[in-house]
Amino acid sequence: MVKLKQNGQKVWVTFTVSPLDGMDEVAIAGEWNEWVEEPMKQKKNGEYSITKVLSAGTSFQFGYKCNGSEWMTDEACPAVPSPFASHNSLLEL
Repeated sequence: MVKLKQNGQKVWVTFTVSPLDGMDEVAIAGEWNEWVEEPMKQKKNGEYSITKVLSAGTSFQFGYKCNGSEWMTDEACPAVPSPFASHNSLLEL
């Protein structure tokens, strides 16, 4: 799930992943940081979450890496093909 809160040219984007069976850790990676994986924090309710501040009027591909290996897209965003025979999520701000 992706929640957006815009203030001028900045958009606070909160990414949230609901836990699945066997999910021990989740990281996010995207074009905004050259695909460097960033660990997401697990909340008391079990969801994994992170907030990024990005520029309005831009678009980025991203995805979630679960347990260090499984690549997931976000259901709230369109999926686009990646060069690795998988898909990325597309976030348009």
